Amino acid sequence: MATPNPLLVAYVQQHVFPCYEGVDPAHGLSHIQTVIENSLRIAQTQDVDIDMVYCIAAYHDVGIRFGRETHHLTSATWLEQDEGLSSFFDKNQIHIMKEAIEDHRASSKNPPRSIYGCIIAEADRDLDPHRIYVRSLQFAKARNPGKTEDEIIGISLGHIQEKYGENGYLKLYLFDSKNEAGLAQIRRDIANGGIEGKLHEIFAEIS
Repeated sequence: MATPNPLLVAYVQQHVFPCYEGVDPAHGLSHIQTVIENSLRIAQTQDVDIDMVYCIAAYHDVGIRFGRETHHLTSATWLEQDEGLSSFFDKNQIHIMKEAIEDHRASSKNPPRSIYGCIIAEADRDLDPHRIYVRSLQFAKARNPGKTEDEIIGISLGHIQEKYGENGYLKLYLFDSKNEAGLAQIRRDIANGGIEGKLHEIFAEIS
């Protein structure tokens, strides 16, 4: 299995990972590390630069502290303006990585412009049903302080149906058996009405 340059990994751990401290748990360091693992796994089946794949995954949500709606743009700009990356990548590689981060959002109406964008989009989906339900609740709680448990559950349920349902806006751009299976399970949970009970169980665990 190809692995990223240890010097790049050390740079990211020192200069990028601390930027995820204090953000909402749904976009925190645990999520970033999961997306990095997913990206590196998916990249093994593609003809790509593994250092670029790693860097894109590490930076893809770094702008979340400036607002969720534009975080794909602020994260891309952050990477582009990080002078430390010039030791590892040329200008064209940095441009490709910037575009990939801009293209990673599930709500994007256009497909990614490169294989790197497809990889980060697929990796960021991370369609493990339980993890999706946890992140949905974490984000709903962070965005809606003071709401009751039932209100948070309702917000989360609405988001899950809108994003992952049969007519949801989420798209998959690469075949990945993990995501295919996870999306199918989420849709079964929606269809049989099983999500609400699971969300209440998870809410009690994370509160």
